Amino acid sequence: MQSLRTLPIMKRRRPNPPPITTSIPPTPSTPPTPQTLLKTLNPITSSKPIKLSSKKPRTILLNLNPPKWVPLNLGKSELFLPLTFPTGQTFRWKQTAHLQYTGVVGSHLVSLKQLENGDVAYCFHYTSCEASARLALLDFLNVGICLADMWEGFSGCDSRFAELARYLGGARVLRQDPLECLIQFLCSSNNNIGRITRMVDFVSSLGNRLGTVESFEFYEFPSLERLSRVSEKELREAGFGYRAKYIVGTVDSLQSKPGGGSEWLASLRELDLQEAIDALSTLPGVGPKVAACIALFSLDQHHAIPVDTHVWQIATRYLIPELAGARLTPKLCSRVADAFVSTYGKYAGWAQTLLFIAELPSQKALLPSNFWITDDQKPVKTKGGQPSGPINGDRAQKIEKEEAYENCELESLRFIAKLNLVSYSIPSKVGFVF
Repeated sequence: MQSLRTLPIMKRRRPNPPPITTSIPPTPSTPPTPQTLLKTLNPITSSKPIKLSSKKPRTILLNLNPPKWVPLNLGKSELFLPLTFPTGQTFRWKQTAHLQYTGVVGSHLVSLKQLENGDVAYCFHYTSCEASARLALLDFLNVGICLADMWEGFSGCDSRFAELARYLGGARVLRQDPLECLIQFLCSSNNNIGRITRMVDFVSSLGNRLGTVESFEFYEFPSLERLSRVSEKELREAGFGYRAKYIVGTVDSLQSKPGGGSEWLASLRELDLQEAIDALSTLPGVGPKVAACIALFSLDQHHAIPVDTHVWQIATRYLIPELAGARLTPKLCSRVADAFVSTYGKYAGWAQTLLFIAELPSQKALLPSNFWITDDQKPVKTKGGQPSGPINGDRAQKIEKEEAYENCELESLRFIAKLNLVSYSIPSKVGFVF
């Protein structure tokens, strides 16, 4: 992969980003509410996440009931909720009404709604300070980056992107809390969306309860200290399988970091991409793809490219067709990332996100039929002959053995339950029972 230090990547701490060449899309303009301003005004949105209390119950100081909807001053071209929340960036937000999504930002329970005119409005269900909650929400939504300018730059160098952007505008990359993002993507390894969501819901329920919206329970994400009190056995019994040891191991590793794990994770925002990837990869269960997801969705590494089967297929169809039919190897993963950065520049991760969304079956209705891929796509073989699943894992050489152990473990539990020796909720192969 080309040297990342030479890439013209915009960092919030650098007031004058280096100029870009004509072959790379221009840097999108910044609205008058950049995240650098948010960091100054609100400690919640600084690079150091706040320390969350693990004590229950939590006293909510302000309960806005009924909710008051307030315009966010973001149109559909800047934020289209169905192309932002249910597309695999985060698994903590729920659809609570038509074109309405609800989730937690820090300690604030908030709903976002797409209005009939395309604009987005928000309301806070529970918060201790509405002013700081708004600033935290703006930071979470990455409003310091103008999506329209970025899309224009991408469209100028890629005619296919220009066509897709006409139908898929408003697909925004979020700026999540690094710890929250890390735990979510540890759950995602070789998994499906439904099961990932249930796992993330289980972890979330360890935090302070904030309230209920449309029958969904919402919680503040648990602190690192609270997570450290969860055993591998508890997670396995909740259906996490082999991922349980990675979560426990990662939490232990973070607690040993100088200054604390949350501060260490936030400090990765100040590093170059490869340095951040290398640092994340020292954590148990974190490989290149999971590290790239965390870097893109929480660490301001806008040119990070999470490479899995689907991204590989996109790259070989449109960017590096000469590699079509080849097996996906770690070396070729770097080649894919280079191809995206060479085409789209310092915000290549945002372009890759839209191209990935365009391939999702759930978004086909938004696109004309000429964009649909009708040819049956065979699973891409990775090095070693193992097929990559919908969410490519980072420890592929261990998956078969660990899944076999997990199946054996479940069968043993079922046998014990039949003997009425214990009362136990048995996880199924595709999900689990709380």
